[in-house]
This record gives sequence, C-alpha cells and structure tokens, in this order.
Amino acid sequence: MLNFRFAKDYLFHRLRGKTRHGTHSPFVYRLVDEVIYDRNDKKVYRGVENLRNELLSDERMINVTDLGAGSHVNNNNQKKIKDIAKSALKPPMLAQLIYRLAAGLQPENMIELGTCLGTTTLYLHKAAPNAKLYTLEGCPETAGVATEIFNKDGATGIVQIIGNFDDTLPGVIKRLDKLDFVYIDGNHTKEATLRYFEWCLPKVHEHTLLIFDDIYWSEGMKEAWAAIKGHPQVTVTVDLFWIGLVYFRKGQVREDFLIRF
Repeated sequence: MLNFRFAKDYLFHRLRGKTRHGTHSPFVYRLVDEVIYDRNDKKVYRGVENLRNELLSDERMINVTDLGAGSHVNNNNQKKIKDIAKSALKPPMLAQLIYRLAAGLQPENMIELGTCLGTTTLYLHKAAPNAKLYTLEGCPETAGVATEIFNKDGATGIVQIIGNFDDTLPGVIKRLDKLDFVYIDGNHTKEATLRYFEWCLPKVHEHTLLIFDDIYWSEGMKEAWAAIKGHPQVTVTVDLFWIGLVYFRKGQVREDFLIRF
C-alpha cells in the first residue's frame, strides 16, 4: 500500500511539476536554471563517489541504532556497512544537488540532521569549506564509520554530535547566532519534523535555507510539509519531491513551486 501511494504521489508530482520555464519568480528561475538543473560533472564529485564505492563494498558488520521512527534502518540491528550504504545513503543525484545548494549559498554555518555514513556530510563540507558544519547522528557506530570517511578524505572542521536529535539539536541551535543552512534528514515523522522546524524559526533570516528530506515518505510527512509551507514566516518553497526547500526571503511574493527533478 505504501509503495502504491508513493508511486501515485510521484506520478502526480511529475505531471504537475514545472521546469525552469514554468516559473515566474526571477529568484526561483535562477535557482532552477543555475543550481537545480546544473548537470555538469564536477571534479569534487569524484572524491566523494570513490569513498561511496568503498562503503558499498565494505563487508564489516556494525550495530545500527535507530532513534527515530520511519528511518531506513532497524533498531539495534547488526548490518553490513555495504548494505547500509546501499539502502540509506543519499544517491549521487540528490547528494550532489545538496552540494550545489550549499555552494551557491556559501553559508557561515550548516547543520545536518542524520550523518549516516558521511557522504552527504562530505559534500556539504566541500561546498562551503570555511563554514562551521555540525552533523548530528543518533547511531554511534554509524557515526564512527563516517569519522573514518572524513579522515580518509582529510576533511577537518566537521563537528560530529552523537545522540537523540531531541537532545542534541537544541544545543547546537542555541550556540549559533543565526542559522544559514539546515538539512533535516532524520526521524521521518510529522511530529519530529515540525518540532525541528519550530526550533529553527527563531534563528532564521532572509538568506536561510532549510531542506527537508523525504517529504512524501508518509502521510504524516506530507502533512508536515503542508504545515511548513503554510507557516507565515515562510515566503518561498520548492518541492522537488525527494526534498523540499524552504526560504524566508523578505520582499518576495509568497509562492510554492513544484519543480520536476
């Protein structure tokens, strides 16, 4: 039933979604044309994808702890790293889009909820190497593999925080004067998603970008996405089906965009 509902949502999105030529906002047109639809290969992609390939062949077993409902992995379950990489890592198409979004924004700080094995974290780090990057993960052993990946890449300045997001996210938000870029990819429930969104709101500003993952994951996530779009502080949303982009641009005509990706 879930797969049928998901497929139906995807087909509906493809039929209704627009391309760059269907947008009347100069800001969104540039975003789609220069960032979302930038299909050019970039040298930076190769290093991260080589590390992804290593993970996809890693036979080691780790204990996976899932602290959030609706996650890609089971609670306290032994899994091979290669199986986690295959099922839980963001595919290159999406991870590289998140890289481009961060590179275009050049934020001073970034928060990622859901490190997993660290490939998307690396893309964020490479997009804005001078930014302070906090990556939060609930599973200690998964985070340990991500640390190995960061060390192999030689990445420095990534702050890893392990624990339940409900316990760790408020502290990260509190230590920052403002939030520039937040990628929420964890605890895929309506209640948690809206909770994290509300916690971010006091620190957002005109150039903040919030990214919500798996906005069609469940009926609850669809409801959460609808509530976020309707919030009075939000001015522009871009629904790419796999992820949703949320902006708070002052003076921008309030509008929601469905873009095929």
